[in-house]
Amino acid sequence: MLVLTTFSITARCARTGMVGVAVCTAVPAVGALCPFAKPRVGAIATQSFVNPYLGIDGLELLGRGLSAQETLEKLLAGDPGRDVRQLSVVDSQGNAAAFTGKDCFSWHGHLVGDGYAVAANMMVDETTVAAMARAFEANANDELPERLLKSLEAGDATGGDYRGRQSAALLVYNTEEYPYRSLRVDEHRQPVAELRRIFEVSRQQLFPFIEMLPTRENPRGATVTESSSGNALLKAVDKR
Repeated sequence: MLVLTTFSITARCARTGMVGVAVCTAVPAVGALCPFAKPRVGAIATQSFVNPYLGIDGLELLGRGLSAQETLEKLLAGDPGRDVRQLSVVDSQGNAAAFTGKDCFSWHGHLVGDGYAVAANMMVDETTVAAMARAFEANANDELPERLLKSLEAGDATGGDYRGRQSAALLVYNTEEYPYRSLRVDEHRQPVAELRRIFEVSRQQLFPFIEMLPTRENPRGATVTESSSGNALLKAVDKR
């Protein structure tokens, strides 16, 4: 079993309906196994002795119409390893639920707020989750990816995982089946700071491109000349 001793936030934006997860850990490539999300369905973070099927099966349950709490309870009832799991679930209505197994490494715990859940294990104390929750609530006017990243940065600033940090990830879905924002730092001495750097580069060079992609409503997508995002993309290319 792989132990992902992690601090994460799982959330939904009440204004836009976006759902997503931001996460950091002291193991490489946390983005490959911890965050799960699906548009108009919800988001899930599985950590500690991570079980990816909690994310996979949890999204299926949410898609059937189960609430975050109902999904959490059903997942845990079927997981013989629940005592070493941490799990955060947010549904399409913004209901949030979280669980921390009694045998997770200390410090371990979680906070559940309006539209979000923060969880951490192998921390120095509860300072990390408290700082993340405050940051998320304080930046309610920001778009969800920015709010999640600011929350992760707040957790990172407290010291986070007492072994240090090694990887971080941001995963957000909006209306389409492909990610709205999906960025990973798989191995770095300062993964959250590196995630922010990549986010800012992507703001200029990647996000405008994503805004032009085909959607279910517009299968053709937008050309550079048709889109304000395309103009921004051209300006970014010209600067390079």
